[in-house]
Amino acid sequence: MASILLLLLPLFSVLLFTATITESETFSTTVKAPYPGNKPEKLTHIHFYFHDIVSGDKPTAVAVARGTKRNSSATFLGVVAVADDPLTVGPEITSGEVGRAQGVYATADQKKSGLLMTFNLVFTMGEFSGSTVAMYGRNPIWSKVREMPFIGGTGAFRFGSGYAQAKTFRSILLMKMLWLSIMSMFGISF
Repeated sequence: MASILLLLLPLFSVLLFTATITESETFSTTVKAPYPGNKPEKLTHIHFYFHDIVSGDKPTAVAVARGTKRNSSATFLGVVAVADDPLTVGPEITSGEVGRAQGVYATADQKKSGLLMTFNLVFTMGEFSGSTVAMYGRNPIWSKVREMPFIGGTGAFRFGSGYAQAKTFRSILLMKMLWLSIMSMFGISF
């Protein structure tokens, strides 16, 4: 009797395993792209000013974490800030807001001053209103020109990729204004 059970056990296991596989959902599916053939691409170049204000009555960036007191790094390794910075047409903060830079940056280098930046550039005015650009990368803050990757977007920047170049336009104690230029390649939606 025990030998019959030992013979039937593998058969029962195979049947149970097969039933489980046929009833489970697939991990992924492939769908046809919503556009025929190769998608046309368009190059867009936009520029604006990015105002990062860390003090005063209405700061736009707030430190939310700091490294330990034992951290003796000259670069302040471990400071993390959350920002909702205005993006404007001109260098003055009153020049007309075209969007917001919303995200997080952190000091992430022990030897040279450099930030890890992860931001969504949210456009609220003009032809790109309602669209976003996702920017993620290293910002070596003392370099004259910094380049960061643009890794995607929504709306007009759907399927987009490109890069952003930043230059410090003006730096006043506890406020930094950047000129940001974005070159973007993206597919046109039909």
